[in-house]
Amino acid sequence: MAFKPNKPSIHGETLDTLGLRLAEAGHPKYRAAQVFEWLYPRRAESADAMTNLPANFREWLKENYDFTATDVMGKKTASDVTQKVLQRLRDGSLIETVIIRAPMEGVGQEKSRRTICISTQVGCAYGCKFCASGLEGWKRDLSVGEIVSQLVQVCRIEDQSDPARAAEGLASFDNIVVMGMGEPLANYDNLLAALRIVNAPWGFGFGARRITISTSGVVPKILKLAEETMGFRLAISLHGATNEVREKIMPVNRKYPLEELVPAAKAFARKHGRMLTLEFILIEDINDSLEQAKKLAVIARELHAHVNLIPYNKVEGLPWVRPSITRQDRFVKELRALGVTATLRREKGHDIDAACGQLRLQKEKALGVEPPPPEAA
Repeated sequence: MAFKPNKPSIHGETLDTLGLRLAEAGHPKYRAAQVFEWLYPRRAESADAMTNLPANFREWLKENYDFTATDVMGKKTASDVTQKVLQRLRDGSLIETVIIRAPMEGVGQEKSRRTICISTQVGCAYGCKFCASGLEGWKRDLSVGEIVSQLVQVCRIEDQSDPARAAEGLASFDNIVVMGMGEPLANYDNLLAALRIVNAPWGFGFGARRITISTSGVVPKILKLAEETMGFRLAISLHGATNEVREKIMPVNRKYPLEELVPAAKAFARKHGRMLTLEFILIEDINDSLEQAKKLAVIARELHAHVNLIPYNKVEGLPWVRPSITRQDRFVKELRALGVTATLRREKGHDIDAACGQLRLQKEKALGVEPPPPEAA
């Protein structure tokens, strides 16, 4: 299923594609670079803001392009200043973008390190049993422009608290993680096209090595990503150290079991020479045993990977429970004793329902939005 807007998003264009369309319409190709200067460093919200461009050209832009592929519908801020941004798309669908702030010693909150977690799909078809994103199935992939537009909206939000950085035209974030709503590698082509815009000097000029793509384990796309020239980081949402445990909570494991996933991850790491991250949500009595820790350590050592442990975020309607602090600490200590670098992340944004998809589901229920038909899931 694909949403077809009346006008394409301006944020889905590249210097080449926009230049070609301008030439076909009788406008100078060099105007494309001027448009992108307004879109990214200056955060222009409309063609009208591009005051150094001819009036007739601005009218042409308005007639042919959508400047608001996403629209901020609401924000929730946690006590730890993690912020969840609810964005509405042109077809009325809702997605989430999360701003995770990590204050640095000796500076104010406005100078904190900011990681932006972006979504790639409306809903998700992969059905991980602990995740809110897929509770009502998959609706559609995000377009290139919708993926990029999320970051543009974040810049506008952050510019308000960091005007000096905004004045320099810098991206208002330090890292991007593609692990919001949806399976990123299931929307591979649009995601890669969007990240090329983010990386391009005429776009955000944002380094590929500060972008992490997360996957539940779509093996063919991991191998394809390994062949890309851009050096993205890779995170594997593992959440189970054996096929038996993984299959209980991650249906994708039936198609791509650990015997296929681990070699694919190793091939990616070998190709790009960067440490992988293994994401592991701790769920009481499902994957938080010492036996799971020992088997996870074997995988992590084989991949030379860092393990990111995340205590489960409660999702309304799901039965899973977060382990006690004692069990969490025991698990991470076991990993470290076995020679694995591991971080136990006391999760961000717990008091604003930060698990992927929760805010969207709450808003849809409040609005009376119907879930997608079964064939879309």
